[in-house]
Amino acid sequence: MKEWIGVDLDGTLAHTVDWTKGCGVGDPIPEMVERVNEWLKDGKEVRIFTARVAVTGEYSDISNRYADEDFKQEQIKLINEWCLKVFDCVLPITCQKDHRMIELWDDRVVQVVRDTGQTLEDWLFEHPTRGDDDEEL
Repeated sequence: MKEWIGVDLDGTLAHTVDWTKGCGVGDPIPEMVERVNEWLKDGKEVRIFTARVAVTGEYSDISNRYADEDFKQEQIKLINEWCLKVFDCVLPITCQKDHRMIELWDDRVVQVVRDTGQTLEDWLFEHPTRGDDDEEL
């Protein structure tokens, strides 16, 4: 199976919406749309990575709904329609990552340096660049 790139929807690929006024999808964020279009042009698989399709059964104060199968299907329809308008194609939608996900673009993520437990920010602070071409992360 092919490697894929996950892109969060709300706040990353689309502007955050006010859920009290309905649960549509916000306007596209041009910089991310351009990036995704380049990946698609290069033959990369891009998936929308969103909690909107997680079936937890829990009640959300944000959407005033339960995260059930009906809500998931409504969100898939909204996101598919949005993708068709923005990308001229439907992108796969998921709320789960697997070993084939090679990147995750998200407005809430904190990157950790592999096998260290350190955030990238802390690691970079402790290992400032010296201008050497051979220094690696």
